[in-house]
Amino acid sequence: MNTNSKTALIAIGGNSLIKTGQRGTLDEQFKNALDTARNIVKMVRDGWRVIVTHGNGPQVGAALIRSERASSEVYTHTLDMCVATTQSEIGFLLQKAFYQELKNLKIDAPVTVVPTMVIVDPNDPAFNNPTKPIGPFYDKKTAEERKRKLGWNVVEDANRGWRRVVPSPEPLDIVEFDVIKTLLENGVITIALGGGGIPVFIQDNVVIGCEAVIDKDRSSALLATKLNVDLFIISTATDYVYLNFKSTNRTPLRTLHISDAEKYLYDGHFPAGSMGPKIESAISYLRNGGKKVIITSYEYIEEALNGMAGTQIIP
Repeated sequence: MNTNSKTALIAIGGNSLIKTGQRGTLDEQFKNALDTARNIVKMVRDGWRVIVTHGNGPQVGAALIRSERASSEVYTHTLDMCVATTQSEIGFLLQKAFYQELKNLKIDAPVTVVPTMVIVDPNDPAFNNPTKPIGPFYDKKTAEERKRKLGWNVVEDANRGWRRVVPSPEPLDIVEFDVIKTLLENGVITIALGGGGIPVFIQDNVVIGCEAVIDKDRSSALLATKLNVDLFIISTATDYVYLNFKSTNRTPLRTLHISDAEKYLYDGHFPAGSMGPKIESAISYLRNGGKKVIITSYEYIEEALNGMAGTQIIP
């Protein structure tokens, strides 16, 4: 192990696997995973040790649909089990992609996937206020029908249609933290904390899964803080964080001090359904001793590391 290596946690967003307009076939997802891995492997080449976390919104929604439609023939899956299965599904796609890109650059580094449980509070108020969108978009009529028949909570999301929403409790601790830390210290490219982690309670030494989805950026900030990484990268669909994002006078933010990030968040520039959780996660990491956050699209990671792209958030 190179004890002088810099460490980074890279939280990759949904666009790293399924781009807007794609069906999300396995071939599409693998091609996108290759593009993502190619940019992160360049960091490994340059001496970084990395942990990769990822979202799973579309995939967990698809898993729930399969479970629902096949319920008359096979056993169904709960939401926590769907998170677990998508950790393995996406982890395998990313693991294959990293293996291929490492070989292309003649880098000898191991890659592994760690199914990860995250402890939440059973009394978290989120369980009474579902807000996390999952699964595909529906028209209003279909969404209301599913609400009536299946008991779903539904909301209009991003002006693209209606989606199911589920509880999103705050992550408190990461069960496999010691395993992830050991892998990072030994230079293993580690894919962990998929979909924000499998949400669990622990009561009387018994692990109990729950019907919820944890925001992957919040749990990634927790892991980045506990690992004391040198850099926390949040990969998203845009090259920069913008003020007035959906207006004609939108302004890219290239360097952002934490106090300004807090002010802009308070002023409503970063909506809860898009950039808000990412900025909150960046603030949490920095307020707890973190060094630097970069928010950008995965295509610009190399440029962002050289200060040529992306939004850099600093203490």
